[in-house]
Amino acid sequence: MRRCCGLVTLRNEPVPLKGISVQLKVQGFVADVCSTLSYENSESSPVEAVFVFPMEEDSSVYDFHAEIGGVKIQAEIQEKQEARDTYDDALSSGQQAFLLEESDESRDVFRLSVGSLPAGQKATVCLSYVTELAVEADGALRYCLPAILNPRYTPAGAQSLTTPVSGASGESVPYSLSFSAHLASPSGVAQVKSNCDLTPLEYLGDDKTQAQVSLSPGHKFDRDVELLVYYSHPHQPTAIVEGGLASATPGSLMGDPLVMVSLYPEFIAAASTPQSSYGEFIFLVDRSGSMGCPMSNEKAEPMRIQSAQDTLLLLLKSLPLGCFFNIYGFGSHFEAFFPESVEYTQQTMDSALGKVKGMGADFGGTEILEPLKDIYSKACRPGHPRQLFVFTDGEVGNTKDVINEVKKHAGTHRCFTFGIGEGACTALIKGMARAGSGHPEFITGKDRMQPKVVQSLRFALQPAVNNIVLNWDVPAGLEVVPVSETPKVLFRGHRSILYAQLKGKFDESAVGLASLQYSLGDEPHKTEISFKLQSDKHTGLTTHRLAARTLICSLEEGGSVEGEGGDKEKVKEKVVKISTEARVISTHTAFIAVNKDLNQAVQGPLIQRNMRPQMMQYSTMKRMKMSSCAIGTPLGIQPRLMQQCMMSSPGIQRRLMQQGMMSSRGIQPRLMQQCMMSSPGIQPRLMQQCMMSSPGMQRRLMQNCTMSAGIPLMALPQFTGLPNTAVNQCGETGPDKEDPMLTLISLQKADGSWELNESLVSVFEKEEQEAISKMPAEVSDRAVWATVLALLWLHGFKAELKEEWEFLAMKALSWVKAQAGASLKLCLEAGNRLLGCKVEPQTLDL
Repeated sequence: MRRCCGLVTLRNEPVPLKGISVQLKVQGFVADVCSTLSYENSESSPVEAVFVFPMEEDSSVYDFHAEIGGVKIQAEIQEKQEARDTYDDALSSGQQAFLLEESDESRDVFRLSVGSLPAGQKATVCLSYVTELAVEADGALRYCLPAILNPRYTPAGAQSLTTPVSGASGESVPYSLSFSAHLASPSGVAQVKSNCDLTPLEYLGDDKTQAQVSLSPGHKFDRDVELLVYYSHPHQPTAIVEGGLASATPGSLMGDPLVMVSLYPEFIAAASTPQSSYGEFIFLVDRSGSMGCPMSNEKAEPMRIQSAQDTLLLLLKSLPLGCFFNIYGFGSHFEAFFPESVEYTQQTMDSALGKVKGMGADFGGTEILEPLKDIYSKACRPGHPRQLFVFTDGEVGNTKDVINEVKKHAGTHRCFTFGIGEGACTALIKGMARAGSGHPEFITGKDRMQPKVVQSLRFALQPAVNNIVLNWDVPAGLEVVPVSETPKVLFRGHRSILYAQLKGKFDESAVGLASLQYSLGDEPHKTEISFKLQSDKHTGLTTHRLAARTLICSLEEGGSVEGEGGDKEKVKEKVVKISTEARVISTHTAFIAVNKDLNQAVQGPLIQRNMRPQMMQYSTMKRMKMSSCAIGTPLGIQPRLMQQCMMSSPGIQRRLMQQGMMSSRGIQPRLMQQCMMSSPGIQPRLMQQCMMSSPGMQRRLMQNCTMSAGIPLMALPQFTGLPNTAVNQCGETGPDKEDPMLTLISLQKADGSWELNESLVSVFEKEEQEAISKMPAEVSDRAVWATVLALLWLHGFKAELKEEWEFLAMKALSWVKAQAGASLKLCLEAGNRLLGCKVEPQTLDL
């Protein structure tokens, strides 16, 4: 039987979304994106199409319009409830209407409603947004077009936009995608990489400052589309002045010119500054059922929880002696390895490693707020700055509550976050890191988690960059008013974009100067950039829209209104005012478009069709037997029953029905099953009550009614408890050979040394007696010889992964220098001969 994504027609026909076209324009560190969605109603009745889709958290949607029958319908931005009422009124009177709204719970989820699309009618919906681009560890700018929207776990009693999502395989995505990108940077475009097939990069000039590229034909939108853009001189600071909107009120954010400063300092001095040996490191690891999914849809990919275990091993071996640490696992409940942080010793490290090996994706849902509160309730240790590392696939519903909790304690710690797998909530990952003055990372596709985590560990171990001050030197009569806050911390390899409003009259031929001053250790640093006050003619209003979004986010994340404090209603009024003036969507506003030129009302009963982007196939599997409920519709509900609810008498409010479709996973499973399996004659109101029921349902039982029956063989041990051998007998290949580098790392002691034993020398593919016989006679301590061999093996055979083992090697080198003395040179020579490598002394800083 053919499977379709989201809701299908009664005749199992495809959903009306036919195609998506995306045009990307990258200018420096920001991107302007235009997405066009094409619909066609192939049914015999009018349709309301509802499409829930993900978007990068810091995206700023600034334009929304539709075209039907050659007529363009431009949307206006209104307060959200007002926009919803306008939409409902339009549909009730038979008019065509379009509503675009941001999720109340998370800034990276949007809902697009296309109402009263007549039978046989085609429609095109266009939305445009701007966004800041993230910078990867290797200096690449990362743009992501999300294709995956994972169901977000929502605490009991709450509602979620993503709850009614049905899983769909990659083959069932019923719409096409075309994607093209125009890239521009004064520092030059060096190269472009992607996780998808691209056409060859085409330069538009000899200076290589502009280029274009597109997806190869035939792309299936079955995974996130990632584009990595490399500039020739990425650390070159830039400043762009953008003129205000002529029709806007003078003195307002949109009426005045703005300057956008992009800083990506190298912090060369940080490389030679010794890492701190102090700190409290807390690792908060997601153990919900979705962590039992593969890292990507590719074959033979490791499970997310397995990657997290390997990463914890690397982290535990890389910590410096003298620090404190603890590890938390969280899901529907949480557990800590130790009652409070413990000193990093051989005994505590061994104890933690034993518990890491037993970690599984067996904690149910994803409730991160309670473990955060427990962590913050513990007093910080004097002289040991707290560093929090959070690993999650980001499937939570109370995103704003979590971010606010981190922000409340921002003065006592730094928070580093890691979004694991496609579909991780960008609002959660970026929001927590921003609130905690840390750094976010995303691990998708074939990315290795370890190098990204070690980079954040490098940030955490670096001495704090403090005394940060941004000064402006501009002509007399011109005032610079900051729109965004000056960052509290700066990291090596961390990009910052700052916005400021220019008030007053000035000569556009004049020049301004921005100066960023900071201290690294005891050494002062300064980054300066001069810029012309002449407005850039190519940016449109990109800078203003991004600045407005930055200001809105600041207010929504607990900001206050001048003279009014943190009064919620006043904050909301301010957000709505900025949003409507800048035409930038927010949590409190929405875009609404109504076709008022339609000469007659749309006739016929209105049928609702829900569409979802492709879902991770096993995104919420648990160790249980899957039920055989209906799939392919929101919440697995029989299409006939769903239609009855939607077409019921006027006594059932349409919006209540919509809330039922968007309700949380808190639906009583037995009641839900009765609704699904009952006869088509069930009362619509009873059905509505079933859908909106929320108290007391366990997440796992709900999945009996929402998940498909298939479980991959590679996942059977987790879901059924079968041993690996039994799975192998069912047709799977045997377990992969253990990674020799991970084996070597697991054998390292807390002080950085290794013992000479059979397990270690087997990594070198040698016999223990052979290794002992080749040890220089001048060396009396076998641990010294073993540690030198381990260092030589890492440098000689795993140099390409140095960014992963660098810290544990530094610890080993410090130990061996203190122990070996004059015999170290002899060990190097003998070790190179034994292992068959040629590692020079200078490679080890000797």
